[in-house]
Amino acid sequence: MNAGLLVLRLVIGVLIAGHGVQKISFHLGGHGLRGGMEEFRGDGFRGGALTALAAGAGQIGSGLFLAAGLLTPLAAMVAMGVMTVALTVKWRHGLWVQNDGYEYPLVLVVAAAALSATGPGAWSLDAALGLAPWAPWWAVLATAAGVGSGLLTRAVLHRPADPPPVPR
Repeated sequence: MNAGLLVLRLVIGVLIAGHGVQKISFHLGGHGLRGGMEEFRGDGFRGGALTALAAGAGQIGSGLFLAAGLLTPLAAMVAMGVMTVALTVKWRHGLWVQNDGYEYPLVLVVAAAALSATGPGAWSLDAALGLAPWAPWWAVLATAAGVGSGLLTRAVLHRPADPPPVPR
């Protein structure tokens, strides 16, 4: 079980962190901070550099903490938050990633929720520091706060589409 949790944490954590790196730099195929800003604006979000930096930092930090198994429920909460925002952006395209759908963000949200529920395993910094096992209520709190914060972010920062012009 510990080997499986380690593999899951490493893969999910590194992928989430990689998304963050892409949002704010030219590494891993990213388009720099300006590209991250344009991506958010193109998806209908307010904000500029601060929005891209917050999303990128949230993904990098939560991904690295998940990979390390450090403060696992809190790391999972942040990961669920940023990936819930991504899920809402892709929602209109349907489920499947082939159609730019929300399949991939959904998998990351569910994997982060599962890690908050199972804990990071014995091969983690949480275990090494004596923080694990986490009480079961942490998983419920992390999932509710993570998904809730993503939905709140969408509600606060997303601009409604401009209505079509009225013919004269």
